[in-house]
Amino acid sequence: MAPIIPHTRQEIGSAGEETAARHLAAQGLRLLARNFRVKGGEIDLVCRDGATTVFVEVRRRAGSGFGGAAASIGPAKQRRLILAARHWLAQQGETPCRFDCVLIDGERLIWLKDAFRPD
Repeated sequence: MAPIIPHTRQEIGSAGEETAARHLAAQGLRLLARNFRVKGGEIDLVCRDGATTVFVEVRRRAGSGFGGAAASIGPAKQRRLILAARHWLAQQGETPCRFDCVLIDGERLIWLKDAFRPD
């Protein structure tokens, strides 16, 4: 049976998140939640790395044009991620945390640990 090829933005995003989740699990992280949403923000993946809660933004781009996947995680996006993370921690309990990014440019996957910090 041939693999299913995603076509819509939502399918492409979901496929990227699945790829990222598998990669992180292979590195020892445990997936806690997908697509955690609150008013004003969303986190693609919430994982646990030992005692640390890891909030993961997944960005997928077909190529490196327009700066690639990393260029799309600017200050406004970071603020929305931090907002959602604060809600998660308030609901689930305060733990040490970090913000990681998984960037998928074409077939290349890059995992940026501790990609940014709340100010």
